[in-house]
Amino acid sequence: MNTMIELQPSPKVYCGQTERSKTPEETLASIEPLVQIAGITRVADITDLDRIGVPVYSCIRPTAADGAISVYNGKGGTEAEARVAGIMEGIERYSAEAMPRDLAATSYKMLSLTEDCINPRDLILPRTNDADMELPWVDAWDIANNCSVKVPLCAVIHPNPHYLPGLFRSSSNGIASGNTIEEAIFYALTEVIERDSWSLVETTRDTGPAITGLTGHASEMLAKFTAAGVEVTLKDITSDLGIPTIAAVSDDVTLKDPRLLTIGMGTHTNPEIAVIRALSEVAQSRATQIHGAREDATIASFREMMGYDRVKRMNAYWFKTESTKQFSEIAGCATPDFTTDILAIIERLKAAGLARVIVYDLTDPDLGVPVVRVIVPGLECFTIDNERRGKRCTDAERRHIHRPKSAA
Repeated sequence: MNTMIELQPSPKVYCGQTERSKTPEETLASIEPLVQIAGITRVADITDLDRIGVPVYSCIRPTAADGAISVYNGKGGTEAEARVAGIMEGIERYSAEAMPRDLAATSYKMLSLTEDCINPRDLILPRTNDADMELPWVDAWDIANNCSVKVPLCAVIHPNPHYLPGLFRSSSNGIASGNTIEEAIFYALTEVIERDSWSLVETTRDTGPAITGLTGHASEMLAKFTAAGVEVTLKDITSDLGIPTIAAVSDDVTLKDPRLLTIGMGTHTNPEIAVIRALSEVAQSRATQIHGAREDATIASFREMMGYDRVKRMNAYWFKTESTKQFSEIAGCATPDFTTDILAIIERLKAAGLARVIVYDLTDPDLGVPVVRVIVPGLECFTIDNERRGKRCTDAERRHIHRPKSAA
């Protein structure tokens, strides 16, 4: 199987409240005829379930594999953006379930004698897991070093079937779609960077400065929350990688519903789009809780049992403001082309000691919509799997403990 991925120019044709290589309307025209093949039976506008007014769509795929959710949500600055996001998530999940054929299991110790392969320990394993267990492996492509590399199957597909061995809890972290493979890689990359930044914050409880002075579309979206009586605190949680990452923490001071103490994250080379993604994720989380149709809403049930005041106290570190930062001070690094952005991100990762950026092409041949899994060995995912905590979290915690009290 030829796994080579040669990055081609991929201009950002649409630069609205997101960036894409096609307009949302063009994307919809190409993906809506595919929903039936992907097993999607319903795409519903759930925006009006909430009072915010930020577009949110629900996408239902009842044939999802065992261990995967079947209700997905899309959000965006416009209805078309949100609808595209919902359908694309359904397509991503469908594509990620495909099982390669003729898989043979072997251990890392044996495979590494003859092949370039990823050490499972570099993927940050739960302490109890055996890094040298026999696993199925697949061929992927390292776009940072332009070479083929073998990775454990369980690290690329989702969900990992219960009858196959796995190294950790299966997740969709780093799976993304796009109009081009470069667009898909870009959004998968920003997702793993986002989860890493969030993990570092949860480790140190240092949520960064509050952001003030929003402009443009980001300011307009924030105003919708304010007008509805929902207080949103924006935090700059950008890590040492320097890719703008924003957290949006919301408190519905009108309803005081613990389920609506929600948080949204956004990472993008364009700081305004990072803010918009964080805000629209808050809107998505609110609409999802109100809709009540998503299977992974267990945390919300616990919050409801604990009550509003207790939940807010437990998350007080997100709501406190010890310093502020003007939005204009957040340095962006966006270019007019996804490939140029990807190459710049790779250089930032290498500078931080993260030398490999691995892409596995999940594109389903019947759909033809580019879908990838991106793996950056060493990036943290503690926020989505608290059994996995790596060196970056450990180092961040050590630095936080030993920094001068005046900087705390």
